[in-house]
Amino acid sequence: MPSEKPANRVQDIIENAQAILRYTSGMDLATFEEDRKTYDAIERCLERIAEAAKLGDLAPVLMPDQPWRIIRALGNRLRHSYDDIAEDRLWEIVQKDLTGLCAACEGALARLQTGVDLG
Repeated sequence: MPSEKPANRVQDIIENAQAILRYTSGMDLATFEEDRKTYDAIERCLERIAEAAKLGDLAPVLMPDQPWRIIRALGNRLRHSYDDIAEDRLWEIVQKDLTGLCAACEGALARLQTGVDLG
């Protein structure tokens, strides 16, 4: 169960995004599609990210450039419609979206930890 503390949730997003990037380092789409263990690990990390992304009204304040509704919806799709998700779509998320999400979360975490006024 994710923490109720926003800083812990943001840290969970960072840790899981970094894990995904480590797991897929040096891979291409074909390798990713053939490596079932890595694929399964990526799915699980993305589920954790989606769950940790439930930051309520704080998410768009901390990181307005991130698609929070889409991130949370991905978690629902991974949990309930996992057989309808194409490997190339997950690969696209890994390649195009995770680095930016991780960077945004690192900035937000720094703001949370230093007590910067978010209002």
